Amino acid sequence: MTYKINTKQELESFIPKAWKEINHFIDSMVKDLPVPLYSSVDIRESATKFAPVDNNIYPAGFNNVCMLDLLVCAEKFKKEIKKIDPEIKNIGIIPESHTKNLYYLDHLYTLKNTLEKAGYNVTIFTVDEAVFQESNKVDLKSQSGWDLTIHKAVVKDGCFIANNQSMCFVILNHDQSSPLNIDWETIKAPVIPTPKIGWFQRQKISHFTYYSKVANEFCEKFSINPDLLQAKFKMVDNVDFASKDGLTELAAQIDSLITELPKESSVFVKASQGTYGMGISVVKSGEEIINMNRKNRNKMDIGKNKIKFTKVLVQEGVETVIKYDNHPAEVTIYLINAESVGGFMRANPLRSTQSNLNAKGMVYQKYCISEIRENCDHKAKEAIYSIIGRLSTIAAGYEIRDVL
Repeated sequence: MTYKINTKQELESFIPKAWKEINHFIDSMVKDLPVPLYSSVDIRESATKFAPVDNNIYPAGFNNVCMLDLLVCAEKFKKEIKKIDPEIKNIGIIPESHTKNLYYLDHLYTLKNTLEKAGYNVTIFTVDEAVFQESNKVDLKSQSGWDLTIHKAVVKDGCFIANNQSMCFVILNHDQSSPLNIDWETIKAPVIPTPKIGWFQRQKISHFTYYSKVANEFCEKFSINPDLLQAKFKMVDNVDFASKDGLTELAAQIDSLITELPKESSVFVKASQGTYGMGISVVKSGEEIINMNRKNRNKMDIGKNKIKFTKVLVQEGVETVIKYDNHPAEVTIYLINAESVGGFMRANPLRSTQSNLNAKGMVYQKYCISEIRENCDHKAKEAIYSIIGRLSTIAAGYEIRDVL
């Protein structure tokens, strides 16, 4: 097939020039789709393409977003929450339970502070008894020294009661890889994003299948070669890394994908329900999976909260050309209602350009993307990251529509 835009350089030239038209079209794709209130998308940029490699519907990391972009976040949160209920004044946040992760507490503080800047009273609460000792609250200090409190909540008449207040609007920041002990069907207050899309049932395979559909539709509209905006992938089911069942089929799919890629390419083997950078191996052949030692098989077998991995995404390894302090890096974009609002760069001096960078040794660099404007050439990269983040979040909207 012949396209008007066939190279990465042509794409970088086109997107800033057609910024308004492109976003108008994406707005039409978002319409009537239940996209998540907030999300984050990890993006890799190689010498020949840009591609999303992960999508989070309950994102952490707002502490890595620059201050200018956080002000935009506050405005966007207010706009979207008012659409749901213009009378809302009190908002609850349900966090993850790993309160010893001080960087996560930095994120929680920043998320709470951003919602407060939007004009809301914000309470962080959970029903997880393990978070508390004898009191109905726990006072914590984050990595950066911020004080915050998590309150114990109970469910009464379909509402969460915490800190002597009824939470009539709840933002979920718990990825549900281990579902909270809550009968969500009885909860009357809006809980967003929906708890039904948690990692206890969400699959990366579904996300990238939908992303391919969305990206192809976008590329058809603007005559762009779709390979410029996505990584090739395959899926394998019924894999057991502990017993080695299914590894032969997995190896065959790895070798099959490698034949479609440039020489010396790597392949990312990802647990379909993996999160926090867990359940990922980077290989150059199927034989490496067959010969994987027990320690590495154990890492691929069980993920966060003891999720057993049985479905595997085999994804093209997009070798990053982005550097920060001369170390390999990738970009994460934050979105509210599928509109990009900020981001950061994740670098890892302990890893190579073909490695998983979401691992021990990673460092973050904030950068602002709030002021992307049409025909502003020096913003070409940020514009493309923004568009990919939007398309990935539309794919997440299809996932949410399915579970609802």
